[in-house]
Amino acid sequence: MESLRKPFQGVTNIIRFNWHFYVMSVVLVLLISISSIYLNSQFRFYANLICILIVVPTVISLLVSAYVYDFSNLYKLDWLHNLGAEPGGTHVNINAGFDETSVLLASKYPDSTLMVYDFYDAEKHTEVSIERARRAYPPYAGTSKISTASLPLNESVVDTIFLIFAAHEIRNDQERVVFFKELRRCLKPSGKIVVTEHLRNWPNFLAYNIGFFHFLSKASWLKTFSDAGLGLVAENKITPFISTFILTKNGTTH
Repeated sequence: MESLRKPFQGVTNIIRFNWHFYVMSVVLVLLISISSIYLNSQFRFYANLICILIVVPTVISLLVSAYVYDFSNLYKLDWLHNLGAEPGGTHVNINAGFDETSVLLASKYPDSTLMVYDFYDAEKHTEVSIERARRAYPPYAGTSKISTASLPLNESVVDTIFLIFAAHEIRNDQERVVFFKELRRCLKPSGKIVVTEHLRNWPNFLAYNIGFFHFLSKASWLKTFSDAGLGLVAENKITPFISTFILTKNGTTH
């Protein structure tokens, strides 16, 4: 698994796809630093403080990102060992326009059928970082475009559905519930849905500052799952910053 990713690929991609934020931060720090030369000592203190408040959170977020995406076992997929996915099963991997995991899943489950879907909608998902990611990385071979309201699958045919850093891009609560109801429809009675996400919690606030508002709270996720008729059978912490929810159809715990 490790050979499928380059060293520091995770944190490099974050900088690459969000470079405008880092350029703005550098320019702002330079402007404040230069301006502080002409300020008296009292105002120079506050200018330096502002620079620190810009630089330190930025550095912390990049260090945490390097830990999560480059030094943890996130992309080794070791945390899926207890999932119970059998060889020869039917698996679905769904992304929101940027897919780093299909090639890893195909390698982990070589004897299974892997179907890959992309629900990216340029009108709904307007983040420039996703556009840059899509230009940099072509979709996995055979990826099909879908809407969040409909999957081109029959009822109860899928063993495992993977949503790794994707579902939070569905910002509308009702749309997200409809989407998970559709996932439930396609899932076998013994099947599982794997949802991996950052949460809007204290560890992610300390790591990403106001960026943690892009994530959903655990309470929001649990409500979505419940409203969609899904039961939570396990929550695993890959790192303090990432949670994986294992879901089944309500009443199914196998």
